[in-house]
Amino acid sequence: MTGNVVALTENRNLLTAATLEHERIPPHNYEAEQALLGALLHNNQAYEKISDFLMPEHFANAANGRIYAVISKLIERGQIADPITLKSTFEQDNSLQEIGGTQYLAHLAASVVSIISVQHYGELIYDLHLRRQLIDLGEEVVNNAFTPDVEHGAQQQIESAEQRLYDLATVGQADKGFVPFSKALTESIQIAELAFKREDKIVGVTTGFKDLDGLLGGLHPSDLIILAGRPSMGKTALAANIAFNAAEAGLEQKVYGGIVAFFSLEMSSEQLATRLLAQESGVASDRIRRGDIPQADFQKFFEVSRRLANLPLYIDDTPALTISALRTRARRLKRKHGLSMIIVDYLQLLQGAPGARNSENRVQEISEITRGLKTLAKELHVPVIALSQLSRAVEQREDKRPQLADLRESGSIEQDADVVMFVYREEYYESRREPAPNSDKHEEWSTRMKQIYNLAEVIVAKQRHGPINNIKLFFDGALTKFGNYVESERMPHGLR
Repeated sequence: MTGNVVALTENRNLLTAATLEHERIPPHNYEAEQALLGALLHNNQAYEKISDFLMPEHFANAANGRIYAVISKLIERGQIADPITLKSTFEQDNSLQEIGGTQYLAHLAASVVSIISVQHYGELIYDLHLRRQLIDLGEEVVNNAFTPDVEHGAQQQIESAEQRLYDLATVGQADKGFVPFSKALTESIQIAELAFKREDKIVGVTTGFKDLDGLLGGLHPSDLIILAGRPSMGKTALAANIAFNAAEAGLEQKVYGGIVAFFSLEMSSEQLATRLLAQESGVASDRIRRGDIPQADFQKFFEVSRRLANLPLYIDDTPALTISALRTRARRLKRKHGLSMIIVDYLQLLQGAPGARNSENRVQEISEITRGLKTLAKELHVPVIALSQLSRAVEQREDKRPQLADLRESGSIEQDADVVMFVYREEYYESRREPAPNSDKHEEWSTRMKQIYNLAEVIVAKQRHGPINNIKLFFDGALTKFGNYVESERMPHGLR
């Protein structure tokens, strides 16, 4: 008996919940829609106040949406939109017959509001549309979560929902539009004034290298910077150095430093952390992994590790990350902690849209990825550094210095990038050409090796904002560490 009572109570609760759910009508305001359409029919110039964000699909009443679409088409053609010109279009329209036919157009014309109120009504209609979209999204999230799907796990569903939410928040915003040139000019002057007041002339985020900052003026917000090189040239090491320098400047609360997101698709977070620890402690990374740390250096090693622990540097080492997931995680980091720069190691390991990764679509996929990174840089207003591979064509030339044509899938990468930099170390190639000992060529080779010892070059092959040039840097191979170039410091003790 008790079981039956419980069952009846549960059934009653379910019926009540279902009834309430059935009675919940999606948010709408038909009166606002009618008032807005009446204002447009009365004065077509009012269309300019709402045309950049209000679309026919934003109307809750489908018939009102169709009327708005026809009004929009007529006005954009330069024709008059009023009940008379619309009458011929809707005389045979069954959907309009249901709400009064052409008489409904006359009713709308009588529902006139002030032109000043048109934008307010448009924004109200758009807001109610967003609310309905949120309801639909919520129902879709619930249904997807209940439906077992091997290919789209919970994490993918979360990222998809976040993407949909972000699209709702940004697409069609009423406050988007033209920026007066006077405002853009003022911002440009403020940037120039800021650079003038700074002793180092840095506008954006610092790289930590004096000569490179001098050429670029720092890494500018909204820029996509491509850092490319052949294997063993030190791409990841240079990117890690830049990440550390920017994060350290942020830790010291310098205006040209900040919070850095490092997406490491090739190396694990532990490997990247070991590299940074080796660079700052002076203990080679292979010795750190083996625990081969001299007792005399242990205190210094401990102090360095404690200082590094406070760096505003965030590492994501998820392999095979999609550009959509990278976008979602970068937005989330900026929302929670702030963000000053993004580094991606490396571009070719990113994935575009699902199913696009095959040999035929590879160039198209890379184009989608580079466009996505450039869009992300503009959206979050931060510089994005993307590491990239170079083709094997470099190895076939006598002069191994990279060129823009050496970029793999170079068309899209070169086009979308604001800055393209190459890492080049002649020492790497020359050390593998050692001739036979005690020969004349060996003496020439030894002389050349002394000239290029610990020398690296950053070749700035493209820069939208300024000149191109080659920058010399110090490179310590044992610590995989780059530094400012000083002639006397790069030579080994025995050769100074």
